[in-house]
Amino acid sequence: MNKSDLIDAMAADAGITKAAAKAALESLTENVTGALKKGDKVALVGWGTWSVSKRAAREGRNPQSGETIKIAAKNVVKFKAGAGLSDAVN
Repeated sequence: MNKSDLIDAMAADAGITKAAAKAALESLTENVTGALKKGDKVALVGWGTWSVSKRAAREGRNPQSGETIKIAAKNVVKFKAGAGLSDAVN
């Protein structure tokens, strides 16, 4: 399912226009992104939790040449599925 499929499904399920569903989805993604940028966690009980974790700088290898390269430190987004989502999938 891609973004446009999700918008179509949201509009059909909620009985709203595709424009309203798109606005709702964009609002969700913007607010989750904003909270994560501030370092906050975003938890939707029963569905899952997004959080930011710091990944330290490290050395890696170029698989073609075997040359050692430096990989910079960065922040990564993690998602942990909640019990409700895990149960629904299994």
